[in-house]
Amino acid sequence: MIHIDGAYQRIIDETRLWVERAVIGLNLCPFAKAVQVKNQVRYAVSDATDAEGVLTDLENELLLLSETDPEQTDTTLLIVPDALNDFYEFNDFEDYSDRLLKRMRLVGDLQVATFHPDFQFAETELDDVENCTNRSPYPVLHILREDSIDRAVEAFEDAAEIYEKNIATLRRLGWEGWRKLMAAE
Repeated sequence: MIHIDGAYQRIIDETRLWVERAVIGLNLCPFAKAVQVKNQVRYAVSDATDAEGVLTDLENELLLLSETDPEQTDTTLLIVPDALNDFYEFNDFEDYSDRLLKRMRLVGDLQVATFHPDFQFAETELDDVENCTNRSPYPVLHILREDSIDRAVEAFEDAAEIYEKNIATLRRLGWEGWRKLMAAE
């Protein structure tokens, strides 16, 4: 079951704060600010406690986004506070997401990006600060519209360099800066 308010508001607020401070504030995703400012981001919380429940909630969110006008909701952050807490299990879940997109015939329309509190790039150490580019307060399945991605990439001349810029930004910031950014009131 999906929740978008009530008892889960704290989880949504923490995730929104991460989006505002890290994703937008550090410009880790230059495309995020526009949809956030226009209130076109849906923040939904899954109460699933296992991968099967998360998959059901993801299917519901994929269907909802595919049927919703992009001017109303352009993207969805499905927050998963009680499942997929192990990064490797979460990473393996991406295969299920991909299969679900194929089964629902949404490949080419939607895609799922992932963020996790313990995210770790291949060939990095767990405590390398650049891993924070993809670290969120909770496991997050970010559902994006392919059309929106295409328009954003066309508008941003150096889209291929975002990854390298993000790593450089986090390395300059360092762990102390990251902690201060995320702890600021």
